[in-house]
Amino acid sequence: MIEFVENLPDGWTIYLWLVVAAFILIAAGFMLRWAAKNDQFDEDIKYVLFDNDDQDKMEPDEFKKYQEVMKDQTKSRKEFIKKKQDRSN
Repeated sequence: MIEFVENLPDGWTIYLWLVVAAFILIAAGFMLRWAAKNDQFDEDIKYVLFDNDDQDKMEPDEFKKYQEVMKDQTKSRKEFIKKKQDRSN
């Protein structure tokens, strides 16, 4: 194997780097696709950290947004659990 590598013409390593770069780009594309399908780009996820005791720390419109997000998250969680149970049956 060492002889094979030593006998390669100059400049062969760029092709190796090109193959590795292509693999990285393809993997990144698959990861972005997965993230988009699984709602990983949801900007409202920050509201999940709060609870009803934080109302005095938030503006009224922020608190309304928090309540809407939590309602949507609860609905999404119930749908996920239902789908998981349907798959296991």
